Amino acid sequence: MHIAHLGLWSRDLERSKHFYCHYFGASAGANYHNPAKGFRSCFLDFGQGGQLELMHSSTLELPTQAPGQQQIGLTHLAISTGSAEAVDTLTERLRSDGYTIASEPRRTGDGYYESVILDPDGCRIEITD
Repeated sequence: MHIAHLGLWSRDLERSKHFYCHYFGASAGANYHNPAKGFRSCFLDFGQGGQLELMHSSTLELPTQAPGQQQIGLTHLAISTGSAEAVDTLTERLRSDGYTIASEPRRTGDGYYESVILDPDGCRIEITD
């Protein structure tokens, strides 16, 4: 078994799609739209396994929380860059472009070199080596 995909709600599907494609090299599939349910989605492929499904609803009242707030359930998405140098470079690029750096690059107790940033909807993204 393997994880096929994770789904993330977004306030702005196109903004989120651009973010993950631009900074993390994802390839976006075709947008899906179900007008009867006010639902839109798009699958992003990162090239080596699981996908990310970005979703937007015009009919659901989704709870809001403070950006980066920890909660029970899915708390972060980790994306591997392949090296510590790439973690540093991408973190600085995101900082320069105005994104929140929730945790500076560091070596964690479990051996990852990572930083944590917030995506446009405030979701925690670990950038790992």
